[in-house]
Amino acid sequence: MMLRKYINFMKTKILLFLLLCFAFLINDIFAQVENVPLNDPVYGYLKEMEVKRIITGYNDDDPNLSRFEVAGFLDTIQNKISQLSHTERKLLNKYRIEFVPEVMDKKNTASMFKSNMNVSSGFKYLFSQKQKYLFSYEKNKNNVFVEPLGNLYYVTQITPEVNKNAEIFDVGFRFRGTVFRHLGYNFSVAKGGADGDSILIESAFPQIKSTFKYVEDIENITNYEFVTGYLKYYTEPDEGMGLSVQLGREQLKYGVGYSERLALSGDSPDMNFLKFKFDYGILHFSSIFASTVGEYSDNRDLRYTKYFTANRLKLSFENLFEAGIGETVISSRGIELGYVNPLIFYKFLEMSLQDRDNGTLFFDLQTHFLKDFELQGTFFLDENILSNLSDMSKATNKSAYQVGFFYYEPLGLRDFSLQFEYTKIRPFVYSHYDQENTYTSFGTILGHSMGPNADQIFTKLNYNLNDRVSMSLEYQKIRKGKNEYNEKGELVKNVGGDVYIPYRDGTDDSQAYFLDGIRINYNYLRFNISLEPVKNYLFDVNYLYNTEDNLSSGDNFSSSLAYIRFSFRY
Repeated sequence: MMLRKYINFMKTKILLFLLLCFAFLINDIFAQVENVPLNDPVYGYLKEMEVKRIITGYNDDDPNLSRFEVAGFLDTIQNKISQLSHTERKLLNKYRIEFVPEVMDKKNTASMFKSNMNVSSGFKYLFSQKQKYLFSYEKNKNNVFVEPLGNLYYVTQITPEVNKNAEIFDVGFRFRGTVFRHLGYNFSVAKGGADGDSILIESAFPQIKSTFKYVEDIENITNYEFVTGYLKYYTEPDEGMGLSVQLGREQLKYGVGYSERLALSGDSPDMNFLKFKFDYGILHFSSIFASTVGEYSDNRDLRYTKYFTANRLKLSFENLFEAGIGETVISSRGIELGYVNPLIFYKFLEMSLQDRDNGTLFFDLQTHFLKDFELQGTFFLDENILSNLSDMSKATNKSAYQVGFFYYEPLGLRDFSLQFEYTKIRPFVYSHYDQENTYTSFGTILGHSMGPNADQIFTKLNYNLNDRVSMSLEYQKIRKGKNEYNEKGELVKNVGGDVYIPYRDGTDDSQAYFLDGIRINYNYLRFNISLEPVKNYLFDVNYLYNTEDNLSSGDNFSSSLAYIRFSFRY
């Protein structure tokens, strides 16, 4: 019965979505409404250009951009090309070929199969420096691009054992484009396998831990898959006003943060969602209603669906600052129509529904008034709104905060960027009395992955040597307070260090002191070199060194590994 209601509900939403699309058809043409995947390096370039104050209006808090929006930013940068370094100009030219349709021609772009667009054709360009597509086609402003996808990893452990190795590989493709002038679409799929030590596999490719086939692990070959697909409608009903509606599945991030975001970090499995976004002048509003899955169980009857809802309002003051307020709700009770409504305060709604769900509230600020230097911070409240902030040690004070800065070209070093961030998450944050309402998806925390009763220092130095080579050095120090267990595995002291074990009123101490319990310090060091010797063919060389120090027992452990990844990205 519930499944039938869900199917009928989704059919209704799809119909309303399509009707909205065609109702707004006007004469404006947006050649590329489909989104740029969040792992595309162009986002890093745009971020640097924003901090340098070459562009304005780049949204960290809800970063999924349509390709035409990226093209608009690149055109703005082109108009200020005299302010760019040699490497920044080379990168600009590289990205303009990829994202600005007017720049694409036979000299810089090729389609492996014959195309009717103004590009070169044939597999003879497979190893050329041209931007490559498997197939491209356009007619009456409707277009389609077909792009192959693929990754190949080789991982080896350096310490403590030198004989452990792993291989990871996947292939796939992406169909994307825009039709009816306003409707972007995307369909992509990748299927892969892995062989070797599981710790090495998960260290080099952590996303694999949230794929069903890998976790289920019942087939003779360790395998995994990723699939995305959506429709996105965009229109501009008035000057300076943008409206979009998106239905489908892809990676999402919400809120600000240089390492990971407290609200939605994007490290969990991709969610299926309906998203509404509205921009007008200084006002930016977005709303998401999404579904995901609970924790994995071998028993199919214990598997369940959970829902993620989010609203966010931001005010942007050009070359000054951006201030935002957002809220999220996690529910496993089935579809609650109140949470589908984008124009409502979810926390108060959740209370009116008898406080059965997991609601959060967060505030953030990002500055833009200093050239080359940006400050940002987030304050995150889980469940309790302000009533316990006078006593920061109370177990019911489930709060977190994050502060940091982005410094571009520090001390006059051209093409360098430096990021620093401190994050503190108090005990019991992300947990809930109903375990099905924890702030998780398929065993992964939706927010910051270090979880409750922990803090982190994050630093990252990045250098763009040229348009084909970049290097980065990243360091993290995490302090964590874990729950205490006896030799029988029974919980002895709940200090709020496990997202799946909430505060138990009447059992646990009403005071939850930060970093109480079994104290463990983690250190993570990563060095990366990224090379693109031939256009669309990328090599990533990585070295990782990790230490784990148990201050309670005196035990310590260290390990290191290296891996190289080859990928073709179109």
